[in-house]
Amino acid sequence: MATPDFIKNIRTTAGHQLLYLPGVTAVVFDDEGRVLLGRRADNGEWSVVGGISDPGEQPAQTAVREVFEETGVECEVERIALVQTLRPVQYENGDICQFMDVTVVCRATGGEARVNDEESLEVGWFPVDALPEMREFATFRIKQALANEPTWFAPAEGSMPGMAGAGVTPEGH
Repeated sequence: MATPDFIKNIRTTAGHQLLYLPGVTAVVFDDEGRVLLGRRADNGEWSVVGGISDPGEQPAQTAVREVFEETGVECEVERIALVQTLRPVQYENGDICQFMDVTVVCRATGGEARVNDEESLEVGWFPVDALPEMREFATFRIKQALANEPTWFAPAEGSMPGMAGAGVTPEGH
C-alpha cells in the first residue's frame, strides 16, 4: 500500500507512534451480482478494495477514487455496510496505525477491471459463491454488503471474531 504524502509529512514529527486514520473499504458489485476483488501486491492475497481518506475527503469520494485508482472500474456508492475500528497494525518500518474502517457497498457504473496501479497484482470479478481464499476481514465485509441490512457496527465490548483486542498486530488485515 502506498503511503499518502500527508501521512509521510505527519511521520516526520510523529515518528513511529500510533496514528488513528480514516480508512474506507469498497465492496463493488456489477450488474451480474459479481464482486470486484484485487490481489494485493503487499501480501499476495485477494481482498476487497480499500484505502485511506485524504484530508477533507468524504468516505464516498475515497471509495470511488480508490476503486478507480486500483482497478480501473468506475462506481457509485449506494450505502454503508459497516463501521469498525480495527486493531492497531505495525508495519515493517516500525510505523503503527489504527484504522477506522467505513465499508461501503458500491455499484459498478463503467470502466474495465484491470490492474491500474502498483497496489494490485491481479483484479477481477468473482461470483459470490465462488470467491478465492481470503481473510475474514474481506469475507465479512462481502457478507455484510450482501445482507442488505442496517449498517453493522462493532460491539462496544470488542468486535467480530479475530478483530478484537488492543494489541498491535503485524502488517495487513
